[in-house]
Amino acid sequence: MATDTTIPVPELDGAAVGRWRERGGELVELMALARERHGGVAGFRLGGRPTVVVTDPRAVQHVLARHPDRYVKRSHRARLLVGDGVLAATGEAWKRQRRLLQAQFTGPGMRRYQQRIDAAARTAAERWAGYAGSGRTVDLGEEMRRFALDTVWRSLTGNPVDDTTERELGAIGSVVAALPTLPADAVDVPPAVAADLARIDAVAEHALAAARRGEAGPDGPGLLHLLVAAGEERPEYTDRLVRDELVTLLVAGHETTATTLTWLYLLLDRSPQAREEALAAGPDGSPGRREALRALVEETLRLYPSAWMLPRSAAEEDVLLGHRIEAGTDLLVCPYLTHRDPALWPEPERFAPRRFTEPGGRPTHPGAYLPFGLGARACLGAQFALRETVALLELLLPAYVPVFASVPTGAAYSITVRPDGPTPVTVRAC
Repeated sequence: MATDTTIPVPELDGAAVGRWRERGGELVELMALARERHGGVAGFRLGGRPTVVVTDPRAVQHVLARHPDRYVKRSHRARLLVGDGVLAATGEAWKRQRRLLQAQFTGPGMRRYQQRIDAAARTAAERWAGYAGSGRTVDLGEEMRRFALDTVWRSLTGNPVDDTTERELGAIGSVVAALPTLPADAVDVPPAVAADLARIDAVAEHALAAARRGEAGPDGPGLLHLLVAAGEERPEYTDRLVRDELVTLLVAGHETTATTLTWLYLLLDRSPQAREEALAAGPDGSPGRREALRALVEETLRLYPSAWMLPRSAAEEDVLLGHRIEAGTDLLVCPYLTHRDPALWPEPERFAPRRFTEPGGRPTHPGAYLPFGLGARACLGAQFALRETVALLELLLPAYVPVFASVPTGAAYSITVRPDGPTPVTVRAC
């Protein structure tokens, strides 16, 4: 509750916002300007609505972890694609859906999927061996998406992804890329987007029909079978909601991982000594090697977090680090900017995986590092993502180096922060 001792959130002046509009700047640029001028709780107005950028770790923790009922999700940018899946659900529906899935992503649950993760990593390594022998040029980003999709498909169905399914689910990337160009809660979409959504729905319906028949792959039933069973026992799990959960797991389970791995290799291309340091940390399979590989991933996620921006809406009046927050205010929690704050991370633009292996290398405040979010709505699959990225790196990093023919010049800010261009490589065996 606000009191007379609180102060308004400082805002960018209208002229600064106008100049940003005139040059067609990215939203992240406006957010960075607000932080630069006014600190870790700063505001601006878009369309007359007050918007508050949150980057101070204490404020981040307050909003996401301590008071998630005061700061709620209104509508997820990906709702057009994922519907009412757990990523976009709110209120009691979200709580029920999260409870059903949560046990699958704990330690015991994760052990059930390790065999499938390892199989997908071996399949990817076999492809890279072929690329190294042929000199063929491939797109690194597409290769990482192929690996991540295979991993999540095995975990959902018990089967490796087949060529037809992989081709049809390529539509996910097209829809994700189109989302920033569409109005919020869009109903009528361009024909190309509608066609891509139809392709995704067809794959989902085919997989669900197989699961309803009790069909499972060589590794046994997967998460999809859990969802189908829920539909038989719980009336709220309609066919549409089961579809939405399946697509949510597909989107969240492979787009973010593929993007992280693509950025990681781009960063290693600029800083090849980081690869040598990781390999020197211990022999294959050793705890030291595994810790160093995980540090590569964690530092990549610092620079390019899976959840780069987390929108929230103030459901009631509140005080945030002494600032009045009126009910209805839009808040943009921005891990991307928090992770690049020089007050928290010395030389924040430098790729330095040792931050995560050396004592005192990273800030200890929980709100200072949140690549998968924080609090009750933190990403369910965070440990899954870390395991699969490390499993792939254990096989690829010692054996192969991708040689880039060209590299993207910047980033595209959508659901994830993606490289803004292709990543053609040839694979060199070490």
